[in-house]
Amino acid sequence: MRVVDARGLICPKPVILTKQAIDSGEKEIEVLVDNDVSFQNVKRFLKSRGYSVIEDIKQDDGTYVIRGKYEGPSEDPTERRQTASLTSTPSAQNDKKSIGILILSDTLGRPNDGLGEVLMKSFLGVLLEEDEPPVVLALMNEGVLLALPENSACDILKDLEEKGTTILVCGTCTNHFGVTEKVAVGTISNMFQITEAVMEVDKALIYG
Repeated sequence: MRVVDARGLICPKPVILTKQAIDSGEKEIEVLVDNDVSFQNVKRFLKSRGYSVIEDIKQDDGTYVIRGKYEGPSEDPTERRQTASLTSTPSAQNDKKSIGILILSDTLGRPNDGLGEVLMKSFLGVLLEEDEPPVVLALMNEGVLLALPENSACDILKDLEEKGTTILVCGTCTNHFGVTEKVAVGTISNMFQITEAVMEVDKALIYG
């Protein structure tokens, strides 16, 4: 069994080291981290690669231990969409382009007496009304504030998620702002997963 010691490292490094172990052919992996964001991200990453998490504990010294064992193909919904895209006909792929959106601010444009907040909420509302919503919507920097329950855009993000959009929220950013425990929508994620998700769509848009 391969042991990946990622203590003292912040995301996405623990996820990257875990990926390197998986890519080398390891079928059983034990990952050590020392913060909750990395703990959650590594577990989610293992599951997305077809590994079952057979142990996930926090030791008395603050070390989180995650043991994963390869069981089979991933059940990650994002990967299922990607597989469907690969197996669809060329004409269908030309008709429907997958869209990914990266949002870096909780306002659209510079804040100006609340106008930026209004514009951002309107923008997300328009996305919700589209027949084909974005495949992935990633929140980074001040964009993570949109995922807080007191933000009026949070309910729209929840509706987008229900409609099939994967909402990824940067864990490093939520830690910076001290709001990780308050995030009310989406999945706490990391730079590796967000970059990978945005690069895999047909068209990526950045706002903020």
